[in-house]
Amino acid sequence: MRILVVGAGAIGGYFGGRLMQAGRDVTFLVRARRGRELADAGLVIKSPKGDVTLSDPATVLAEDLTDTYDLVLLSCKAYDLDQAIDAIAPAIGPSTMILPLLNGMRHLEVLIDRFGGSHVLGGQCMIGATLNESRAVVHLNETHLLTFGELGGGLSARIHSLAGVLGNAGFDARPSEQIVQDMWEKWVFLATLASSTCLMRAPIGDILAVPGGSDLILALFEECRNIAESEGFAPRAEFVERSRSMLTASDSPLAASMLRDIEAHARIEADQIAGDLLRRRRSAPSGHNRSLLVVAYAHMKAYEARRARTLAAEPR
Repeated sequence: MRILVVGAGAIGGYFGGRLMQAGRDVTFLVRARRGRELADAGLVIKSPKGDVTLSDPATVLAEDLTDTYDLVLLSCKAYDLDQAIDAIAPAIGPSTMILPLLNGMRHLEVLIDRFGGSHVLGGQCMIGATLNESRAVVHLNETHLLTFGELGGGLSARIHSLAGVLGNAGFDARPSEQIVQDMWEKWVFLATLASSTCLMRAPIGDILAVPGGSDLILALFEECRNIAESEGFAPRAEFVERSRSMLTASDSPLAASMLRDIEAHARIEADQIAGDLLRRRRSAPSGHNRSLLVVAYAHMKAYEARRARTLAAEPR
């Protein structure tokens, strides 16, 4: 199976690198700068699961992409989706599978509209990873799970085939019969985590240490959970229990990657994680309760506005 990994950043670099390490046929679709970095230093992964340096990974620039691939692993940031879609178009053949690992849900609608539903799978990953100053992929925890499945549910022949390719490749690969449900549950958790830790500019443990911190986190979780339920994807009891436990663990260092991005003055996925969830809300919280998700989203957008203003004022 020929695999095109879109991007060689933290997510694409990790999963694509592990696949390459396992002997799979992997090519990275990269920008020119990243291509030069990989040619010079190789793809470097630093991980509790084992470090590796992969010399001379196969790369291709968008303007040079002409071949079609069996699998396109879409690992870009959600705000880069439109650009990525244009870039991968030449790689999509009659039976190409597109496996997106983006946050939120709107990317599924966009991909289906462009390429048709038969090409698009559901997917998600659970991993903490970043690029360090030397542009190595740094795996931050023990979790490295990739889940995938048919949007319509069930386990098809191609999902079984894909499981054989992604399995035994140095990370946990799990086919799912209910991938859309899985994706909604991840979205609920991520929106809660990003909204709370970015709003308070602190990890979970520090928020819990202040008066009202636990109430704020759990109220955000309930608001996000209610939106999922109104869309027909009520989070399952096991997920709710596990999430509440993680979100109320004292001294927890857990924080959203969006908080790291804010602290690094980088771009964030405000619209994809919080904004699109609010767009799907059927009704506002009742009574005198104010929507904490609205407040968190406004906080994210204010950060984006300030960042844009600051960048515009910098000398060219």
